[in-house]
Amino acid sequence: MDHFADRLRAAPQSRLQRGAAAEALGLARELARRAQLLEEPSAEPREMPDAGMFAAADQITVAGHDLALVLRDEEELAEAVAIVEEAQKRAGV
Repeated sequence: MDHFADRLRAAPQSRLQRGAAAEALGLARELARRAQLLEEPSAEPREMPDAGMFAAADQITVAGHDLALVLRDEEELAEAVAIVEEAQKRAGV
């Protein structure tokens, strides 16, 4: 996740506009949703707001670190890593 965030920070604006930032926001929202469900299973998860394409890297970093704090086992960790890797491939960075 940190690698993906670093690649986004280094990406040109044109790449961000072509979908990399949108993919990163989608990932951040999914990571945040998973963290919230683990912390409060009975509560409705709140959606991470769109803070703009230049904030997408920070959003996945924050959401990823939040999720890492509440993961319960290796299986959940492996699933989260796979989600990040797939999003990075789709983003093309």
